[in-house]
Amino acid sequence: MTIAPALIEDIRTASRTMVRELGFMRATLAATDYSASGVHALLEIAAGDGVSSAQLAQSLGLEKSSVSRMVGKLIKAGEIEERTAEDARVKRLHLTPQGRQTVAAIHAFGQAQVSQALQALNPSQQQSVAQGLTTYAHALKTIRLGTHQALTPNLLISAGYRPGLIGRVAQMHADYYSQHAGFGAVFESRVASGVAEFVGRLDQPCNQIWVATLNERIVGSIAIDGQDLGNHQAHLRWFILDDGCRGSGVGRQLLSAAVTFCDQQGFAAIQLWTFKGLDAARRLYEASGFELSKEEQGSQWGTLVTEQQFTRNRTRSDDLP
Repeated sequence: MTIAPALIEDIRTASRTMVRELGFMRATLAATDYSASGVHALLEIAAGDGVSSAQLAQSLGLEKSSVSRMVGKLIKAGEIEERTAEDARVKRLHLTPQGRQTVAAIHAFGQAQVSQALQALNPSQQQSVAQGLTTYAHALKTIRLGTHQALTPNLLISAGYRPGLIGRVAQMHADYYSQHAGFGAVFESRVASGVAEFVGRLDQPCNQIWVATLNERIVGSIAIDGQDLGNHQAHLRWFILDDGCRGSGVGRQLLSAAVTFCDQQGFAAIQLWTFKGLDAARRLYEASGFELSKEEQGSQWGTLVTEQQFTRNRTRSDDLP
């Protein structure tokens, strides 16, 4: 994947600004007498009371010798203490009463700092900041550790309506398809009215919608409409992800929830309509048993595109335990 140089520079500039504004360029941090590494060491020890120096070094991404010197200073200052673990060869680090007071003050300072900054943003911007920072920080950690963890550790998938769902689903569709298909107001209004009408039918057991949320913000959706096609076929609708969650496995989880629901309901087939060129989505569909069944050009959304219909037929093997 090619990343635009301008985007990289924007993120680097923002990162430098954050480092300066949060005080990491100063000799001490968070209104304490300790350096940034000392403050983070106290926070890590508080989060996992009973960590070893080796674990602390790994968490902080520092050399063991540097951590050893820092631990010695914190012990001398009365913030932490060493205790022998069950394995006598290992010593664990714990906060002292003084250390717990220091950590409480660090948290209070940080919470006030973040709260004041968020006051300048509207609720949508606040959620965007939380989502973006969480995902980006996790990506950086994944690279450092050489792991392949999901990039959305706090993401939840749930079924059913939730406040803001209609507007958010319409917004995600409008944002994505305006960029990739040139769709405008006609498309957005139809999505919004369609979702609104469908939500009114969620009391029927053959209908369901799932959303992915990150820090309480909707970042993905998918729905199964079991009524509008007839012939005991399900219509898969409004499958969309926020740009920040693409490639993280969230789409696969949402699609799996929808397909499992259809199998449980015993639908003979699942139909979905999409547009040619959305290759990542197509790979997901095909991996779940969908096949391209129809393709034709259409302009019902205000722009000429190649519309595609995918079908997943239920087989007798789907009934086996």
